[in-house]
Amino acid sequence: MNPRSLRRRAAVVVAALTAGAALTATQAQATPTRDVLTPATKFYVDPHSKAAKQALVDFGNGDVGNAVNAVNMAKLASWPQAEWFTEGTPDEVRGKVGELVHRARAVGRTPVLVAYNVPGRDCTQYSSGGAASSAAYRQWIDAFAAGIGTSKAVVVVEPDGAALLPEDCGPTTDPTGELTAARIADLAYAVKTLKAKPRTVVYLDAGNVQWRPVGEMAQRLLDAGVRHGDGFALNVSNTHPTDHNARYGTWIAKCMWYATEGPEEARGHAERCAGQYYSAAAPNDGTPGNAVSSTDPTTWRWTDAWYDQNVGTPPADGLRHFVIDTSRNGLGAWTPEPGKYTGDPEVWCNAPGRGLGPRPTADTGVPLVDAYLWIKIPGESDGSCTRNTGGTIDPEYGVVDPPAGTWWPDQAHALARNAAPRLTFNR
Repeated sequence: MNPRSLRRRAAVVVAALTAGAALTATQAQATPTRDVLTPATKFYVDPHSKAAKQALVDFGNGDVGNAVNAVNMAKLASWPQAEWFTEGTPDEVRGKVGELVHRARAVGRTPVLVAYNVPGRDCTQYSSGGAASSAAYRQWIDAFAAGIGTSKAVVVVEPDGAALLPEDCGPTTDPTGELTAARIADLAYAVKTLKAKPRTVVYLDAGNVQWRPVGEMAQRLLDAGVRHGDGFALNVSNTHPTDHNARYGTWIAKCMWYATEGPEEARGHAERCAGQYYSAAAPNDGTPGNAVSSTDPTTWRWTDAWYDQNVGTPPADGLRHFVIDTSRNGLGAWTPEPGKYTGDPEVWCNAPGRGLGPRPTADTGVPLVDAYLWIKIPGESDGSCTRNTGGTIDPEYGVVDPPAGTWWPDQAHALARNAAPRLTFNR
């Protein structure tokens, strides 16, 4: 690429990053809405995000490919992404949360925050860690809430926290059930404490469409205090299609209503709800010819039929709403070549060839979906995946993947390049 073309590329990148800062400064003059999350809500964009810094690094490298990457990173940096809080003392988290909500408030935007510090998180896997005890966690949550204060905020509570309970970690992890009971209580405490803030919207994580059956996930949410918050979050750090998660979330919302407000005989029986794996309305259910398959959405009509027959149309204000992470699901889920792996291929972990999905917005047009959000930061690794091959190399990339939460430029570039819909600047 000749020097003149490179200068033009530089102008695009610098102008884009500068425009983002100018836009947020202008928006500071806007009058905030009374409601925290409406279709008109605009989410906070960090002008110093990792993608913004990567754009400058890519341009500085000077060749054609990096100039293209630089523009893509500038586009990526113009869109809002969540801020994760994963550690620290109560004083530290209070200060960091307070700083973020202050910056967002100054420009008239609403920040998206993730609380990710529950004891025993991730079953000692790639993102293991968390507070040392329930008491320490609750002090941390108190400080998190204090940092928000009276500012606007959207908070996603503990990705995988309810979908991956201690009892799910293996037969020796929680033989008495004490750890699982503590986890459920900790999640309920977090939801209730955060929701007590006057302008905070709270969503408790609920896994994704290819994980827990609807009835099981609905009951876990009920146990973990979802009623104290605004709803739940789906597809965090995953790649399953948006419409699949929207359908799953709608079933969960209806199942929770059925098990709490439905017919007397249904109270307390979320396990009876149809889902992505089973529907009593389907022919041949429970046999080798089971008519409902989680991987074949055309069969989900039988699940819809069960809800039509048993739940009907609950009152509009009787169903919990939800948000969907679309940060990596533009091309849907990754499926490895048949027979390539003899063990678990970890399809959720740094799935190759994926792309950014629908842009963050609170105007989804889907009744129960409050927002599409980029909760997982595009370009951050899920961990040093090995596809259970016994080595240290990820065979999909031919390298040792960066540790969980580490910025990975190659992945960020791929997600932007493969974005569906095509990546543009946030205007």
